[in-house]
Amino acid sequence: MHDPEITTQLEHLRVEHRDLDDAIAALVVQASPNQLQIARLKRRKLRLRDEIAVLEDQLIPDIIA
Repeated sequence: MHDPEITTQLEHLRVEHRDLDDAIAALVVQASPNQLQIARLKRRKLRLRDEIAVLEDQLIPDIIA
């Protein structure tokens, strides 16, 4: 991937990550929240965080100390 493709993908993943935050918050405040669905959304959010970290690392050049 090239830098513009990576930044576009990063922005998409960050938006999805924020959307999952909102979805989880909405489920938690329900009278009887679906714990299984919340757990699945949290796992997806963690995977997104890992994908974001990998893409951010690709944007930072390797510097030999």
